[in-house]
Amino acid sequence: MDGKTVLRKMGSSDLALSPLGLGCWQFSNAQGMVGKFWPALGKDDVLRIVQTSLKGGINWFDTAEVYGKGQSEQMLAEALRKSGALANGAHIATKWWPVFRTASSITSTINERMRLLDHRTIHLHQVHQPYSFSSVRSEMNAMAELVKQGHIKNVGVSNFSAEKMREADRVLREHGLRLISNQVKYSLLDRRIEQNGIMDAAKELGIAIIAYSPLEQGILSGKFHKNPALVKAIKGPRKWTSAFRESGLRKSQPLINLLEELAHNYDASPTQIALNWMIHAHGDTVFAIPGASKMHHAEENVKAMQFTLSTDEIQQVNNISKQVLAT
Repeated sequence: MDGKTVLRKMGSSDLALSPLGLGCWQFSNAQGMVGKFWPALGKDDVLRIVQTSLKGGINWFDTAEVYGKGQSEQMLAEALRKSGALANGAHIATKWWPVFRTASSITSTINERMRLLDHRTIHLHQVHQPYSFSSVRSEMNAMAELVKQGHIKNVGVSNFSAEKMREADRVLREHGLRLISNQVKYSLLDRRIEQNGIMDAAKELGIAIIAYSPLEQGILSGKFHKNPALVKAIKGPRKWTSAFRESGLRKSQPLINLLEELAHNYDASPTQIALNWMIHAHGDTVFAIPGASKMHHAEENVKAMQFTLSTDEIQQVNNISKQVLAT
């Protein structure tokens, strides 16, 4: 492991970011419907996680309005403020929640985003879902207005189909801008974006993919395979998903076996192998935003950027992952 993080440009922007960012959903303080997915974290824990990430070379953080009704944004901003000079050069990505709203709320809620984020620069503002009372065109026009006013630097989307990605990029081009990212669910156990045109559109248009749930909520760590009793101890609804059931764990075992084998070769963990595959299997297209609810998760994340799997190893993981998904 060489210990140095190589930054890469996100899409067509001039943002030079680490291949891994920190997903901040866990900073929701167990508030709101979405925030209850994770147990509440204390401010000291959040600070340690953020500082460990910064020290390890992660230079951007992904949060959202809907994470704890702004709690995640606020806790992130406070941790960055307390980190002082360590947080110089930290980049923030956040998201507007569109459900039951129109595009006018993109511009009317930006002051609240900035307030909660301690008036730090919003380097990437994203439409969180494709479902709203407005068209993609009106949403992108509103986002372009925020760029023009200097409130945000770049525009992204989340959970958009290939068709909606193309439309968003077309509208932004009319303003002299580009869509720089689409944040979607992507992992070795969920590769739908490779079949539904999203990955192809991203590569064709030079749009970055930001992979959320890249570890399938911890399944790819292998710890639940070793000790299925841990599933019962999970707080929150994820324990009821199919991947955590006995049949799901049995199905993914061959992939875990290979991740463990490669981890041994790199003095790494299965988690780090899975993340390393994610950020190298498609050149510079894919970024990933694993979360961290404990400091050792943050330490795991940063170490995943300190080596590179060989082409053969990337192919091996690719093949086993596809075989597991086909069963």
